[in-house]
Amino acid sequence: MGAQLRVYKRRIKSVTATKKITKAMEMIAASRIVKAQRQVAASTPYATELTRAVTAVATGSNTKHPLTTEAESPVRAAVLLITSDRGLAGGYSANAIKAAEQLTARLKAEGKEVDSYIVGRKGVSYYGFREREVTESWTGFTDSPTYADAKKVAGPLIAAVQQDTAEGGVDELHIVFTEFISMLTQTPVQNRLLPLSLETATAEENGAKTEILPLFDFEPSAEDVLDALLPRYVESRIYNALLQAAASKHAATRRAMKSATDNAGELIKSLSRLANAARQAEITQEISEIVGGASALADATAGSDK
Repeated sequence: MGAQLRVYKRRIKSVTATKKITKAMEMIAASRIVKAQRQVAASTPYATELTRAVTAVATGSNTKHPLTTEAESPVRAAVLLITSDRGLAGGYSANAIKAAEQLTARLKAEGKEVDSYIVGRKGVSYYGFREREVTESWTGFTDSPTYADAKKVAGPLIAAVQQDTAEGGVDELHIVFTEFISMLTQTPVQNRLLPLSLETATAEENGAKTEILPLFDFEPSAEDVLDALLPRYVESRIYNALLQAAASKHAATRRAMKSATDNAGELIKSLSRLANAARQAEITQEISEIVGGASALADATAGSDK
């Protein structure tokens, strides 16, 4: 009984130490979420307005730019997958990888070759373990990305879009990341960045939709404006996606660590009950042994008196 009680005490001590670690990680993740949310809120308006500006240039001119013009027969697409450098975040990276796999399967079903670009060690490890070809990968900044990191990722992608497919270029650019919706909800999304989908603005007038075509004069030319704006557009969208993914990862880590902390607390309660039961059994056994010994001694004394 004494040995069993010592085992329970060691397990309680070990689980208590683990609970302290998971609680600390939960608090760290919670503090990082606030900063990540602020960065997402700050970057989203810029990315949105830049997208509107690019759309206005493309719809307000007759310029056929390679980054806004659909290929007649697209043969190759680039897919940028954003995962995490670290684990302990539940199914965060796994869900993003699953969404990328679905997108890749759909593109291949359409007859397109797919070039994979990966952000985060989890995605790199997944593709490496399965010996899948990765065109380029980046790691080390997923927890706290900067605009410089987004530019570093966007560079090869923009070059691939501008390059002819016969020389290894791509016709389309897709991105898969986890969108931060709330502290409890983070959803993997698939977006096509290029060619840019040009949607004409509409206004509701007397129940009928009237197209509003912006009219602009461009200096030096619409094509030069697009050349300048589109790389910024790609960089801003990737930066926003990196920030959304970082906030989602911290939220997933907080949720996973809270669950681990709660489970550790329940396990400690269960082990404490077992330890108490073992201690009571040990005390009961000792009392029984004492009573039995006293009874045997009394019987022996009574027999010697006779």
